[in-house]
Order: sequence, then structure tokens, then C-alpha cells
Amino acid sequence: MATYAKVRRMRLREGLSISEIARRTSLSRNTIKAWLRESTRRELSYRREAGSKKLDDHREWLRQALEIDARRPRKE
Repeated sequence: MATYAKVRRMRLREGLSISEIARRTSLSRNTIKAWLRESTRRELSYRREAGSKKLDDHREWLRQALEIDARRPRKE
């Protein structure tokens, strides 16, 4: 998906030719043409929001333990 977005950006924002994009990305001109043709039909997908993590249930306890540890002297 990142390469697809890069190709579209090069063509639409930077105004590069298909041949120049092919040189810079090492992709076939036919691939680039196809991607640009379907760009109007393709819906861009976005990353999902981060879900809960395994440590979320213990976050408060960990924070407190780290605070206590930070107050302790370096050498004991």
C-alpha cells in the first residue's frame, strides 16, 4: 500500500511522468498505468485504532512500581 500511495503522490502532486516514476520505483510502466487508472475506483484503507494490550489491566500497578523504583537509591 505504501508503494501505491508513493506512485500516486509522484504523479498527482509532483507531476512526474510515468516513465520517470517507473525509473524511480523500479516498477513496470504498465503496473503504474494500471494503478493510476484504478486509483479513482480503489478505496484507500486506513489503519485500525490500537486495541487493548495485554498489560492494560496491570498498567496502574506497573506505573506505581516504576515510581517507587525511581525514588530508590542507585546503589544498595
